[in-house]
Amino acid sequence: MTTEALRDLNSLPGSDRRNESSNKASLPKFTDNTDENLDKLQRKSSPPLASAPIKEEEIGNTVVEVVAEVEYIESEHLTDLENVDTCVSGLLAGLESKDWVLVCESLNNVRRLSIFHKEAMLDTLVNVISLVEKSLKNPRSAVCKTAIMTSEDIFKAYGDHIIDSIDPLIVQLLLKSSQDKRFVCEAAEKALVAMTTWISPTLLVPKMLPHLKHRNPRIRAKASMCFCRSVPRLGTEGIIAYGIDKLIQTAAVQLTDQLPESREAARTLLLELRVVYEKSPLLSTATAEPKAEAAAEESEQQLEMVTWESYCLSKLSRLSAQAVTRVTQSIVAKQGISVDS
Repeated sequence: MTTEALRDLNSLPGSDRRNESSNKASLPKFTDNTDENLDKLQRKSSPPLASAPIKEEEIGNTVVEVVAEVEYIESEHLTDLENVDTCVSGLLAGLESKDWVLVCESLNNVRRLSIFHKEAMLDTLVNVISLVEKSLKNPRSAVCKTAIMTSEDIFKAYGDHIIDSIDPLIVQLLLKSSQDKRFVCEAAEKALVAMTTWISPTLLVPKMLPHLKHRNPRIRAKASMCFCRSVPRLGTEGIIAYGIDKLIQTAAVQLTDQLPESREAARTLLLELRVVYEKSPLLSTATAEPKAEAAAEESEQQLEMVTWESYCLSKLSRLSAQAVTRVTQSIVAKQGISVDS
């Protein structure tokens, strides 16, 4: 028994050592490869900041790093150019460059020329606007926002002079103002305000009409807001010359639109049109003119019929007319606005 017990005791350390060795062999080796694998993963997921355009939705926070490389300079902080001729001669090439940083620099030069030397760019303005529109479509937010700021400065500098080239800019700015990226959306909305401020409403209102029927409700809403800002700038005579009935019909359609922004813009515009209508003798007494020589009672009765409500009924369907008069009356009552002539 003693011999067998000693033999058993002697065999235990070897068994333990074999078990320990076996356990070590079965464990996966992470230590040596982990850092290497992590480095490979980082190299794959971190493209160079100045590489070719990258789709923003695929790279997550990398977009923030790229955008941080570009400084957004407000118009009042832009400085004059040292050499205008050199800048103008290389402007189109810079705007067409595949280097997005150079494109941003060229866009800022367009802004400087617009502010300090707008006459120097007149000969190439059509081509410049076309390339600015191209930059508005750029997937890089840095290029896109700089192009939006450039559009704003072009509106301020050239106004009605660019009316024949403005359609592509309107489309892109309406699209960008409807995006979810807040800093792009806010810049686009600011540019649209500049457009409605610096371009004559007589020229701009017809340009906005097609966008009020756009299939995208968010674009319709932004277009409605632009339309609402432009129409009052026509003034009473301009509204009458354009056709107040056409404007009422357009606003009545927007009054039932899907988004609240469209409906609110329509309400604001309809109230403005009601004020113009009821304060203009040319409109409120137009129907009474054929009976101007009739008896006093008949004349007064006819004048009473030419109310805002009656006029809307004569230009709209009954349901639309009721909606228009109900909305405008509600606003008048709520805000205490006087519309008496």
